[in-house]
Amino acid sequence: MRALLLTLTLLAVAAWLAPAQAGPSVTFSLDDGDDAAAEPHRVASALQVLLIITVLTVAPALVLMVTSFARIVVVLSFVRQALSTHQMPPNQILVGLALLMTFFVMSPTWHTVHESAVRPYLAGELSADQALSEGSGPLRAFMLKQTREKDLKLFAGMAAIEQPEGPEQLPLRVVIPAFMISELRTAFQMGFVIYLPFLIVDMVIASVLMSMGMLMLPPAMISLPFKILLFVLVDGWHLVVNSLVSSFG
Repeated sequence: MRALLLTLTLLAVAAWLAPAQAGPSVTFSLDDGDDAAAEPHRVASALQVLLIITVLTVAPALVLMVTSFARIVVVLSFVRQALSTHQMPPNQILVGLALLMTFFVMSPTWHTVHESAVRPYLAGELSADQALSEGSGPLRAFMLKQTREKDLKLFAGMAAIEQPEGPEQLPLRVVIPAFMISELRTAFQMGFVIYLPFLIVDMVIASVLMSMGMLMLPPAMISLPFKILLFVLVDGWHLVVNSLVSSFG
């Protein structure tokens, strides 16, 4: 995860600074007063610094939107809700596990980005624009592999984009939101399958309590240890993690 953040940050900073390096050098001074506002290149440089700070602020969110993190963390949250354990495991544990799994799933893609874009850019073999173009290719390929054609057509139609020859020609402003809703749909499908066995346990426990006339005893209190026992006996974490990683194949 740290490698991808560093990669995107370097590319973003280089992209913003590239136009500024071609112009005259800028020296900021507190004594310039209103004269500084009259020079367009100084105003443009200040705006570039502001935009760089903005990009660095939203970089983690951008990373989460183009990786496998969304599907993984949603499914893990479904597991906790199905077990009815509330805050166990804690949010920090779930997010940490999701980040580790994201790093594992995205490692081949990040390696390709590093070899094709970051390393040549740092060696001076590619310009900032070329590095951005080369680096976005592997991420685009990963997202398109997980995105439904129906979702791509939805956002392409809303953006009034003519049907391209292939999905690889669609801009990222279409691919990223289509990828996100496809990921959420897949995560909810997996969450539904996870919920079913635990729902059956709740129904059985509730039926037994009603037949025994124990209407005042909360069924969730009795079913909780049975659901935890079932999850442990079937090696639930192994099954969930294996299913998540396999779903990105």
